[in-house]
Amino acid sequence: MSLFGIVLGLVLLMVLAYRGYSIIWVAPVCAIVVAVFSGYAILDAYIGDYMAGMADYVLQWFPAFFLGAVYGKVMDMTGSARSLGNALVKLIGSRFAVAAVVIPCLAMTYGGISLFVVVFVIYPMGYSIYRAADLPRTLLPGAIATGAFGITMTAIPGTPQIQNIIPTEYYGTNAMAAPVLSIVAVIVMFVPAYAYLEWRAHNARKKGMHFVPDPKHKEVNHDDKALPSWHWVTGLIPLIVVVLMLNLFPYLMREYAGIEFTTSQSMVIALVCGILVACLLNLNQVKTLLPAINEGANGSMGAIMNTACAVGFGSVVKVVPGFAVLTNLALNMPGSILFSEAVAVNLLAGATGSASGGMSIALEALGPRFAEMAAGNQNMLESLHRIASISSGGLDTLPHNGAVLTLLAVSNCTHKESYIDICVTTCIIPLVASLLLALIWGLF
Repeated sequence: MSLFGIVLGLVLLMVLAYRGYSIIWVAPVCAIVVAVFSGYAILDAYIGDYMAGMADYVLQWFPAFFLGAVYGKVMDMTGSARSLGNALVKLIGSRFAVAAVVIPCLAMTYGGISLFVVVFVIYPMGYSIYRAADLPRTLLPGAIATGAFGITMTAIPGTPQIQNIIPTEYYGTNAMAAPVLSIVAVIVMFVPAYAYLEWRAHNARKKGMHFVPDPKHKEVNHDDKALPSWHWVTGLIPLIVVVLMLNLFPYLMREYAGIEFTTSQSMVIALVCGILVACLLNLNQVKTLLPAINEGANGSMGAIMNTACAVGFGSVVKVVPGFAVLTNLALNMPGSILFSEAVAVNLLAGATGSASGGMSIALEALGPRFAEMAAGNQNMLESLHRIASISSGGLDTLPHNGAVLTLLAVSNCTHKESYIDICVTTCIIPLVASLLLALIWGLF
């Protein structure tokens, strides 16, 4: 009954989220459904596990959401993002507008920037690029998700994203684990995903679909302003500053000053510097800066609450008896341990709506046994690392996933308008790829 409750609650959550109902009330209701079918006290589930999971997430990620939203809004309302977007379209042509969005997302996530921050940073630039290319705005979330939620999160060797770091604790590997498998995974996942996005853009042009401005997106009318021709630099420099301050600055401080920054501290420093640089480069628009900061601060609350509520649902799922049943089912899958691991991580990432959360739970339960079964075989341990990482980026992006909810909230698109593209590129393709690669690599 508990397992049935998990499935029912998860399906209900996905359906209601897809239909556009607020996750703020949908998530606790679905968590209560899980608790009822599991014989778990409703008040304990809601006031205890649900609120604890939700509050812990807000405590950990609020600075990133708040500063990321402010950064994105300053870039947007000063016209910096629009100027850079127009410059990119002129440079590579409107035919490759999809690449102009995907490539910066790939670069930023591989540079170590949290995918949540990337959503806030890239969206105003992507909005400008798709407007200049006259592509439907509802196709933009799929492009951002492909770049931010995909291969740089799980597959490219050396990526600093947490999904690539967690397996090192269980298998004694490093971030460069299984380079051949990693490269094959990058090709298998990215090529069809990018081809799909280009096909969608081609079909939109063929059907005569055009860019339609978002009525909720407040933007200064820069058409009436005499912005200098080099204004695109004000969009590029803050991006570079954020990447360097997040990755290079902590390294220099550690090596030459003996000061160690945590990832969260580095993120705060990087985003604050990005905001300051963006403001300094646009001092001629001083009257726009304070309203932009205010808009960003207000907008961050809705985004983080949507995500935190989904995490709260996952926190209830993790404590009911049915979750142990899911774990045991995954452990006893037929075939190689790579395939068992791929199934386990995908299932738990889907149940919790979190790539890192699902993988952590799966490896906590199964990692030591898999490592023991690998019997010290370094190649197998590295393959286990890579399959776990790739699999975490599959079913995690179901409709209730926090990153998906954040992306749709920031872009003001509904699941009905944009989720299909996110699902195909970041859920279906990685799911098939992880299972297929696990099967093939398990034969060797």
